[in-house]
Amino acid sequence: MKRGIHFLLLLISFTVYAQQVNMDTAQIVVPGRENSMEAQSKPYVIMISTDGFRHDYAQKYHAEHLLKLSGNGIRAKAMIPSYPSITFPNHWSLITGLYPSHHGLIDNFFYDYKRKEAYAMNSKKNAEDGSWYGGTPLWGLAEKQGMVSASLMWVGSASDAGGLRPSYYYPYHEKFSPAEKVKKVINWLKLPEQKRPHFISLYFPEVDGSGHHFGPDAPETENAVHLIDRAVGDLVQQVNDLGLNNVNFIFVSDHGMIKVDGGTPLEIPALLFDRNRFDFYNSQTLLRVYVKNPDEVKKVYKELRSNATEDYEVFLDKKLPRYLHFATKDDHYHRIGQILLIPTAPKIFLEKGRKTSVGKHGYNPKIVPEMKATFFAWGPEFKNNLMIDEFSNVNVYPVVAEILGLQRDQPIDGKLKVLKKILKAQK
Repeated sequence: MKRGIHFLLLLISFTVYAQQVNMDTAQIVVPGRENSMEAQSKPYVIMISTDGFRHDYAQKYHAEHLLKLSGNGIRAKAMIPSYPSITFPNHWSLITGLYPSHHGLIDNFFYDYKRKEAYAMNSKKNAEDGSWYGGTPLWGLAEKQGMVSASLMWVGSASDAGGLRPSYYYPYHEKFSPAEKVKKVINWLKLPEQKRPHFISLYFPEVDGSGHHFGPDAPETENAVHLIDRAVGDLVQQVNDLGLNNVNFIFVSDHGMIKVDGGTPLEIPALLFDRNRFDFYNSQTLLRVYVKNPDEVKKVYKELRSNATEDYEVFLDKKLPRYLHFATKDDHYHRIGQILLIPTAPKIFLEKGRKTSVGKHGYNPKIVPEMKATFFAWGPEFKNNLMIDEFSNVNVYPVVAEILGLQRDQPIDGKLKVLKKILKAQK
């Protein structure tokens, strides 16, 4: 390759935004889909993700509607993101019940050496190509079993990942306001019973955007939390006004947010800029290194470790803590790399001449509590007034499948027993 993979990914990240300018905002409807008679008798689940909604934001900023709704239903102390705690890997973990290393979206930007292709989260071509995504998303599971589904901007929902797209979906863009998204969900629920989606996934980016640009403690982030809180309150009220039976809500986030030390960033070791020997991928809170000559891995690891500072750790991929599920034996798609440099929060790695945002995520949520996400749930299928302990986000998938009466079609990492206690009755 004439240019380093790292620079290729950067180029993609800066250029694919142009695709958003003329993005078609029209809904796509897959023809010929209807609920089976059995599906028509099942409950409804509306799964709402608010990107970057840290586990303490609802209390910190007094999100009136979310606190009231979750107070009458289920509220987790926190939900633990999969590692790394970034957007695409965790949204796909929530919707497939698999860890990132098992479903393949190991980062927002990465390179697949077998395919000899780069993946970029903001590439329309990548986003709509299901061959990048492992696992069966909940909407695909529903559609395979005769249940109509719909999605508003969830990661991967415009792709054919798992075999089937939702019956109703939109290519990703950020032109709809939260209020407009609420209206579209209500329009879906007004459809005739045979056409009405029983599983709806809905995505809001506003809180994450404010957290990145202004930091988690900024008034702009507080305003974004209130904006989404009002949207959720309006959604619930309008759903109630429809008079539908058994509509259940799950409110989640993909990760938290922390203010990083952008003023004194860590320097990337000079050794790694030898493009004949290495590719590296810097998400700033995690630096992944691919050593082109496998025989050099141990030698390079020892050199990097001997020169490391107290502000970051160096790991061989196979030596990463097992609970992160990000080591060699977990890397089903061979996309992670052999050496990981992990900064100590709030430190980040930053190339010279580059800027960073005020707030970031991606750190180990077991060590950095600001990375923890939110889980609230309410509706007829959920118990009332129940606070639960922290749990890993892969366990959301089997709960949704259980409520909807869906049979899982492949092994997943999530376990129903983890959250079984939040349901009123088992199917």
